[in-house]
Amino acid sequence: MEAHAFTQDAWGRWPYGDLAHLAHLELLTPKLEESLRFFTQVMGMEVSGHEGDSYYLRGWDDYEFHTLKLTADKRPGLGHLAFRAKSPEGLLRRVRALEALGLGEGWTEGDLGHGPAYRFRTPDGHPMELYYETRWYTPTEATRPALKNQASRFPGRGANLRRLDHVNLLASDVGAVRAFMEHFLGMKVTEQILFRDGSEQGAWLTCTNKTYDVAITKDHLGAKGRLHHFTYAVDSREEVLRAADVCLEHGVFIETGPHKHAIQQTFFLYVYEPGGCRFEVACPGARLLLAPDWKPIVWDEEERKKGQAWGLKTVESFHTYGVPPVEEA
Repeated sequence: MEAHAFTQDAWGRWPYGDLAHLAHLELLTPKLEESLRFFTQVMGMEVSGHEGDSYYLRGWDDYEFHTLKLTADKRPGLGHLAFRAKSPEGLLRRVRALEALGLGEGWTEGDLGHGPAYRFRTPDGHPMELYYETRWYTPTEATRPALKNQASRFPGRGANLRRLDHVNLLASDVGAVRAFMEHFLGMKVTEQILFRDGSEQGAWLTCTNKTYDVAITKDHLGAKGRLHHFTYAVDSREEVLRAADVCLEHGVFIETGPHKHAIQQTFFLYVYEPGGCRFEVACPGARLLLAPDWKPIVWDEEERKKGQAWGLKTVESFHTYGVPPVEEA
């Protein structure tokens, strides 16, 4: 089946509504202890579990047991990306559709943070999981918040990351991955980059009322299944500026920013964590997708040449670097 021809699920129904939210990702790192120190001491995340060669981490207001799994590996990369389904029935609907498509890999027993999960890959090869049964985070005495409608105590450490926000995947064929996520996972396209030659250079999709949970951008080196970056949110622009100061104090490489994106208007800071993956601290602002008849905002080639919102030119590495690095992919 041609990915660009996806229009409906295996039963002729649009699948919108089966996914609850972006849940977590597994990051492979060749420098596990250094990556762990970066995310806990510099970024302010908490460790909620440890098993084998993996640590489970979360932002202070993530409700699940973890949103980031750090796993030791010989090279940096994406272990997997996971979404939580809204219901057991919704999970099974997506599994049947994925099996009919031929991209499914089967069930796993889950891990420390959740129950059984169905593994599959995008048309470009990105490893993903879907699950429903989850483990909610239980605060310890040290992390118990003063207000019980907050997942845990504000850490007052480093960048104080609040929650997982989105993931950016590199793809050799943006259109194929976008169509797959739109028509087989039920995500909505909110913004796109389309060049004069008709090529799709980028797509931003959501399964919530946020304006995006996943971005897909063109891999200019032609590689498949790579990770561009993943992002945690803080509450304000000022906290992004503070994160830049914190990174400066800790000798963390800053690739670009702080600045504001034109697409999605996110206020951003891009750095590299010790294992080699690009990481973003961001303030998404108050943009929410509430209109049921939203039409994707389309950006053309000339508009993208202008760079970011206030004129900052996009650094060249932003178009070419991802993990695993191409020479190792």
